[in-house]
Amino acid sequence: MQTIAVDAMGGDHAPKAEVEGAIRAVRSLNVKVILVGQEDLVRRELALYEDHRDLPIQVAHAPDVVTMEDSAARAVRKKPNSSLRVASRLVKNGQAQGLVSAGNTGAVMATAKIVQGVVPGVDRPALAGVFPTMTGAPVVVVDVGANVDCSARQLAQFAVMAEIYSRMIMRSRAQPRVGVLSIGEEEHKGNDLTRSVAGLLKHRNLNFIGNVEGSDIYSGEVDVIVCDGFVGNVALKVSEGLVDMVKQLIRDSIGASITGKIGYAIAKSAFTAFRKRLDYSEYGGAPLLGVRGVCIICHGRSNANAIRNAIRVAKEFSEGKVNQLIEEELARSAFGENGS
Repeated sequence: MQTIAVDAMGGDHAPKAEVEGAIRAVRSLNVKVILVGQEDLVRRELALYEDHRDLPIQVAHAPDVVTMEDSAARAVRKKPNSSLRVASRLVKNGQAQGLVSAGNTGAVMATAKIVQGVVPGVDRPALAGVFPTMTGAPVVVVDVGANVDCSARQLAQFAVMAEIYSRMIMRSRAQPRVGVLSIGEEEHKGNDLTRSVAGLLKHRNLNFIGNVEGSDIYSGEVDVIVCDGFVGNVALKVSEGLVDMVKQLIRDSIGASITGKIGYAIAKSAFTAFRKRLDYSEYGGAPLLGVRGVCIICHGRSNANAIRNAIRVAKEFSEGKVNQLIEEELARSAFGENGS
């Protein structure tokens, strides 16, 4: 049985969402959870569940909390006993197989990299975001914020890691289609970076389909999209804003007239399915690909469902031996120091 360490103090709704998410996970996923945080607060939340003493949940005390205002450097250097740092150490020491946190993204990435270390063959870990598509099968976009400036070699490594994640965890298809995010599908389009990484991926053991455009993120015609963290983070934030706007427009339209309310009543199940497809909590969080052990970074406003699904992803990631596959594939790929 896999054990997952949860940073119980990280999210906007901590520790309530983390505790409830852990309860849901252990009840349904055959997994153990270690809740890491200020013990009195965590146990107070646990006490709200009558059966919590019978569930495979432990509490590890950590007196300090990394806030959203803390810089990554401050979190790593000044708060060695934070819930985030303690949880990461549990993974490093083998007491847990994965870390789940809805805390400060920069701090989580820096802590996981420094404490847990990097998989052999990986230059830099990359954050993989999962986006919904029109076909229903999600697309993995990497990197979505861990690395603002990247070399072609690093993007090629991101592609290998994300392809394995898509194949083993998302299970969209046996040979995920991999594309490089650019400003046109033609080979000559893009900048030096996109053209260079396309050249690297063309001759590797990947189902590489070439350049893809921004609209392809949602088309379902590609399973893995590779870009640097600057572009990927912009795409992520634009997508989140668009989803919020669409949801608000639908709510406004439904409440604006009697006809809208009647229409909603008739098509309620369709609206429910629509909301679920756009719900970030269904995907849990974004894995930091390339670090030892497992690290899943959740949205700061994650609810219990998101935490539960992040624990599920961490469990599946560990069981699927994704890191071992990444190490083996990168050893075979042997991307040169200059991206050759």
